[in-house]
Amino acid sequence: MGDVMKREEIPSTKSLTKSGVAAVGYIAAGAFIGILNAFSGIPILGAIAGGVVLLIGLGSFFSKDPADKKAGLIITAAGALTLLSKIPFLTGISQALLGVGVVGLFALGIVNAIKFFRGLKKRS
Repeated sequence: MGDVMKREEIPSTKSLTKSGVAAVGYIAAGAFIGILNAFSGIPILGAIAGGVVLLIGLGSFFSKDPADKKAGLIITAAGALTLLSKIPFLTGISQALLGVGVVGLFALGIVNAIKFFRGLKKRS
């Protein structure tokens, strides 16, 4: 008697959009930080790229929008780690942390992509 079929809730367009945009953003950020990590091995170019990324991140960090602050913090950290990789005894740890960041961002992107596609499937 208590066997009532529970209808799965259909996700809203807003939540689907949020998941889709987050998936693309996290995957793109992971790819960008991976490229930045590769540049960190090149002496002059790595320092210039790290400095530019650090400045861009600080600009975003001091924005009034909370989403921009979050992105700015990630970008600032990536730029700072790239610059720190120029210091001989910090090269290994900074490149390892950048690698962990890449894996983490890709994982977040994949989780949000799965959430997006599952929600899209529920809507059809």
